[in-house]
Amino acid sequence: MFENIIKEIKMASSVIVAGHIMPDGDDVSSVSTMVCGLTKLGINAVGVIDDEIPEYLQQFDFVKEYIRDFSCAEKNPSDLIIIVDASSPDRVGRVNTLFDMRRVIVLDHHSTNSNYGNLNFVDSDYASSAQIVKDLLNEMECPYDEKLATMNLLGIATDTGFFKYSNTSSKVLRDAAELVDKGANLNYITNKVLENKPIENIMLFKDVIDKMKFYNNNKVVASYVSVEMLKKYGIQSKDTPPYVGDLRALKGVEVAIIFNESEDNIYHVSMRSKEFFNLTETAVKYGGGGHVRAAGFSMKTDDIEKSMDDICKEISEKMGD
Repeated sequence: MFENIIKEIKMASSVIVAGHIMPDGDDVSSVSTMVCGLTKLGINAVGVIDDEIPEYLQQFDFVKEYIRDFSCAEKNPSDLIIIVDASSPDRVGRVNTLFDMRRVIVLDHHSTNSNYGNLNFVDSDYASSAQIVKDLLNEMECPYDEKLATMNLLGIATDTGFFKYSNTSSKVLRDAAELVDKGANLNYITNKVLENKPIENIMLFKDVIDKMKFYNNNKVVASYVSVEMLKKYGIQSKDTPPYVGDLRALKGVEVAIIFNESEDNIYHVSMRSKEFFNLTETAVKYGGGGHVRAAGFSMKTDDIEKSMDDICKEISEKMGD
């Protein structure tokens, strides 16, 4: 498959590399790494994400250097789009309106991917899309330097919870070591992502704890962040902290869920499980997707307390005692 993808890339006059809405570390890493790598190989490429990028990721200079908004894609005369880290067309925002006019390649590691490209490399054995990008660029003999290696490592580090999630395989560690050997600065990444939390995020977490509810003998925990709570601390929706990991870390918890309100009555739901519960069925049922231990979806509700109860009780029933 890499051979066919490389042929497509080399035949293209120029390339758009696009990520998904509500971008995370793997998303911006995969887009910027792909654009930087293709540029090093003499291929005209531009990165696009049709959504606001969280502030903690904007700290990385390469994000601003290699990623543009949708208007840039509209004006770009490219004949090829490479989609990274997005399991379905709706996840790329308005970029999907350009699909009819261009060839589409999909690079992804989500098991729920709908294979919507002309060429699809989808492998859930990869812990991150950034690893797929790394393997593809290596196949194309792209020369790495410290900058490229660091932006590539960002995606691997963040999508594995800095190498503590269950998707941290021996390949993950080998890939990370390879990038460190090429100059990647892991300490720089950890300082930006883990050691730079605004005090407002801690204040908001107090409110999240106040709203926290337990189900099924404390095996399931959930809470929510409302627009009102965000306004209280002057936090933008795109910068809502990923508290779901903090809830999953609680002793005895198997499934943690956070409902993040982005606008009135619209919630983006993040789910994480610890050891055994498969979240994909629940995510797909509500129009989302993801992985066995990390999945999500979006929903509209005017009664978040009831919706939270309904979904958590449904998961509790599937989980059993």
